[in-house]
Amino acid sequence: MLYIIYAEDNADSLEKRTSVRPAHLARLQLLQDEGRLIVAGPMPAVDSNDPGVAGFTGSAIIAEFSSQEAAQAWAEADPYIAAGVYKNVSVKPFKRVF
Repeated sequence: MLYIIYAEDNADSLEKRTSVRPAHLARLQLLQDEGRLIVAGPMPAVDSNDPGVAGFTGSAIIAEFSSQEAAQAWAEADPYIAAGVYKNVSVKPFKRVF
């Protein structure tokens, strides 16, 4: 089943986000390689693809997992959590219509 992982950033987390981004992307690449990743990306803090120093307010990932518990465990192991980028993360089932 698909799950949406919605994460909100802590304030002033851009430096932390940048420092652990390669590890974060490597985990997403594994999902992509397995054909389980639908979409993933950050939410700019301003209306621009390149928000510069304004940074990001969070991230969204839609991917396939065997259960909500598996999706939650995957989300909790994200380097952004360990680095203090995310202040909270929610995981919910997602039904793809289009």
